[in-house]
Formats: sequence, C-alpha cells, structure tokens
Amino acid sequence: MADTIKKGDFIEVQYTGTVDGQVYDTTDEAKAKEQNIHNPTMPYGSIKICVGRGHLLKGLDEAVVGKEPGKEYDFHLQPEQAFGKKDAKMIRLVQKTKFTSQNINPQPGLVLNIDGAMATIKTISGGRILVDFNHPLAGKKVDYKLKIVRKITELKEKIEAMVAMEVNLQPKAYTLGIKEGKVTIAFSKEAPDVIEAVQEELANRIKDTCKEVKEVNFKQQNSTNK
Repeated sequence: MADTIKKGDFIEVQYTGTVDGQVYDTTDEAKAKEQNIHNPTMPYGSIKICVGRGHLLKGLDEAVVGKEPGKEYDFHLQPEQAFGKKDAKMIRLVQKTKFTSQNINPQPGLVLNIDGAMATIKTISGGRILVDFNHPLAGKKVDYKLKIVRKITELKEKIEAMVAMEVNLQPKAYTLGIKEGKVTIAFSKEAPDVIEAVQEELANRIKDTCKEVKEVNFKQQNSTNK
C-alpha cells in the first residue's frame, strides 16, 4: 500500500491556482512572470509545508490528506474552502479624508491596506467611499493543480520548513544546530527585528510539529544565547 499523506506530515509541493481560468497563485516562477504576478520575495520552484498547520488554503490543506507523494492532483475548491463567502457586513462607508490624509488618491478598484486589513474601493460618492473589506477573491471558486513532490522526513529540513512558513525566513538567514532533541537557531544580524518578538511562539510551533524536538533556543550569530 502506498505511503499516503497524513495530517502532521511535512511535504514538498508545487502548484498553480486559478480563478475563472486566470492564474493568481503559482510556485512556477516563469508562469508567475508570464502572468504578471511575480513576487521577488517568494521562493519559487516548490514550497515545504506541514499538513494541517494552515500553510495552504483550508481546502487544499484538507484535500492533500490521503493523497500519494509523486502524484499530481486537480482540486476544485468552493468559496468556503478558499477565501470565504462574501460578507455584506464587511462592506463599509469610509470618509474620504481617511485616504487623502495619507496622500492616497482613491479610485474604484484600488486594493490597499487599511488599518492592517486588505480592502478594495468599490465606489466614490462625494466625501464618502464604499470600501469592501472582504478578501478580493471572497465568493470565488478556486481551482488548483498541485503536485506532491515528496514527503519530508529529515528533522533539519522540517525545522527549516517551519521557519520559512511561519516567519518567512530562508536558511541563508540563520544557522541551525540540532543535538539530542535540542535545537539552536542563530539568526544573522540582517534578520528582521520582528523575529525576536515571535521567538516563543515559533519555538512552541516547532516542538508541536516536530515531536522529537524537546527544546528550542535562539541567539544572534556570533553572540551569546538569549
């Protein structure tokens, strides 16, 4: 019997997501550039995730369970499995001064960050603007072609995957030491300051997903332990 994927497994995946036939998300760099959705901060080629940890859309996270490494699958997600249904309560009127005070020229269709939430300007009427705080793809069916490249079994690679997905840092930004269930992560001086604020949470998530890890310590490269 094939070694199928279970919740808690670490896997490497490649995928392309489309909405109404239009690519909006992909691990294929050439395709991302072709579709004008290229993100220079994204590690293209493939990503490594822990199944069930929310590293993928809810529907995908659930759909890969029971599937086989090395195979490619087509998944068709309903709105509630992807970015949720449209919520009328998330469409609000905002004073125009909210934008002009920040030197923003509001235009219908403009997507921007308002108080930490992504929003889309719908209409403009005098000094008031109708803003949709739903995700831009809320209410949409989403299609994914996803390949499960392989299952990850090496502890070092699992920890690197967690650091990448949880705090968006690649291995070049830190060094990793593992000995008898104790993990030491030494960040470079260039690592964002925010890492220090989330260290405890990151440590707990690593221990929760990698059961063989009993202790996680952080330090800055060429400095004493914190």
